[in-house]
Amino acid sequence: MSEIFSYKIEELVSKIKNSQLTSVELCEQYIKRINEFEKDVKAWAYFDKKFLLEKAQEADEYRKSGKPLGLLHGIPVAIKDIIGTVEMPTECGTNIRKGKSYSQNAEIIDLLISEGAIVMGKTSTSELAFLGPPKTTNPHDYSRTPGGSSSGSAASVASYMAPLSVGSQTGGSVIRPASYCGVVGYKPSYGLISRNGVLRTSHTLDHIGMFGRNVEDVALLAKVLIKKDKHDSASIHYSSENILAETKKGPLFEPKFIFYKTEYWKIIEKKSRDAFEYFIKSFKNIDVFDTPSYFKDIHKYHKIIHETDLANNFSVYYKKFKPKLSKYMQDAISRGNKYSAKEYAEAIDFRKQSYESYQEVFEDYHGVLMPSSPGVAPKGLKSTGTAEFNKVWSYLGTPCISLPLLEGENKLPLGLQLIGDRYDDHRFLGVARWLEKECQD
Repeated sequence: MSEIFSYKIEELVSKIKNSQLTSVELCEQYIKRINEFEKDVKAWAYFDKKFLLEKAQEADEYRKSGKPLGLLHGIPVAIKDIIGTVEMPTECGTNIRKGKSYSQNAEIIDLLISEGAIVMGKTSTSELAFLGPPKTTNPHDYSRTPGGSSSGSAASVASYMAPLSVGSQTGGSVIRPASYCGVVGYKPSYGLISRNGVLRTSHTLDHIGMFGRNVEDVALLAKVLIKKDKHDSASIHYSSENILAETKKGPLFEPKFIFYKTEYWKIIEKKSRDAFEYFIKSFKNIDVFDTPSYFKDIHKYHKIIHETDLANNFSVYYKKFKPKLSKYMQDAISRGNKYSAKEYAEAIDFRKQSYESYQEVFEDYHGVLMPSSPGVAPKGLKSTGTAEFNKVWSYLGTPCISLPLLEGENKLPLGLQLIGDRYDDHRFLGVARWLEKECQD
């Protein structure tokens, strides 16, 4: 494997800036990987080798001009196929949108381009970012799921077909694929990254997330993507200027953690459970607790919000193209149409109450730890797995990250999930980097 793949993104940018590496040379290495592995992994919904090399050539010509270079100059970034792009189709994992593109770029696409990044291609997604699985396989075992709905975004990074990728999470669509594919998956706090120009499934629950090979790489990508956008009413003013520096610096003293053994602990595979138990025993600064009782209500309320919003946002598809929708989507929309206004209002109101209870954790602890998934990637491609370990954090809007620190059965990757306090992403990523380094050491 090329030495290029061992460098952090910041190092690659530096090499391009100092003429030690060209963007064309970098992209050619990823094209080689795509030529070798895409036929089995099937991570891409759209990829044009010629287009990528043209953009890389433009990046190299721009560098020669002597003008200031962006934070991701010359770096190719894979994009989930629900994120609007003018120059590429945005099919959202459904035949209903076959060959269709957006009339303008999503806000995050323009942010990437403004920092010199190259939109590499569109990665496969579950149907309309829900449950209907794409054809993508797990790079570690082609007979297993990569997770979803950001299936191709995780698989492309895991198979070294892309250095970075952007995905989204409404339930567990970043954290679970990251766990199954053995990469870092980061979902920032709700409102930090604009969803403008991205397929809307739920205004309350949708988050933009990202995948990389280490914590510093996703922190650098977050630095580029975190920005207030007046066209997304959920987005907030939040300075990301020092987020990478804070990530590298880490906590001032050794952090303390809570490990939550959720009610779903019993469904974790034995080998995976053993790995988590060993991890817990290896650190003296982890206290183990059962999850708070109100977490059960969160799962119920998450479902009410999610399915009601699906019914609202995809009502036209349901009326005009119902036979083209998967049974997953048809059933969810059918249920969503039946919830009452009172049920939906309760689900929204409970979010504030439960977050206030959860926030008390950070009076004594730096973060919450729990599994990213119930175990390694399941066999078969008819399901993308369960998001029961992720929905709480999508509902509460807290930052979470999956770190590929453990192994389950058959030596397959197993993610450890770290959760922080809302809008504390700077410190949170520093703690994540500390945990990553401790386990590597």
